Formats: sequence, C-alpha cells, structure tokens
Amino acid sequence: MSLWSKLFGGGGSSGASAAPPEIHKEFSIYPEPAKEGGGYRVVARIEKEIDGEVKRHDMIRADVCSSLEEAIQTSLHKAKSLIDQQGDAIFD
Repeated sequence: MSLWSKLFGGGGSSGASAAPPEIHKEFSIYPEPAKEGGGYRVVARIEKEIDGEVKRHDMIRADVCSSLEEAIQTSLHKAKSLIDQQGDAIFD
C-alpha cells in the first residue's frame, strides 16, 4: 500500500492522533506518524483558528524513524520549526 493511500484513507494510522494536541504559538500540533516499512514516516497535522475558521495544514516529511516515539517527537519538532519559519503562511 502506498504512503498516500495510507495517509488518505488506506489505514496505516499509528493511533498517535488520539492524544491531545501540543500547542505552539496558538497552533495545535497533532503528531500522526504513518507506519511505513519497518519504521514510521514523520507526519503531523497543524491547525489554528483564524477569524472563526479552523485552518489545517498536513505536514508530511521524507524522514522515517525506527520507533513510534521517535517519530512523534520528530514530528513535533519539525512542525514547531515550520510554524516558527512560516507562521500563518503555512495555510496559504
């Protein structure tokens, strides 16, 4: 099964999204590593409410980690870096 089908309806979810989001600069970060081969791809959903509307950005990285915990921590780190670099522009 391809990465895209796992991420968008093919089942490959790690279940990490069941945890509450981590908040960073008014953004909600949901780490959602995707099982891939013998590891987990770095994936996170980033959301923020702007003018009463919840905006969403799906961050997918090429990084693959050997453990779920490492993938969660890496997803959070990379999402925070993206927010710090781009701010609200990630929703454009």
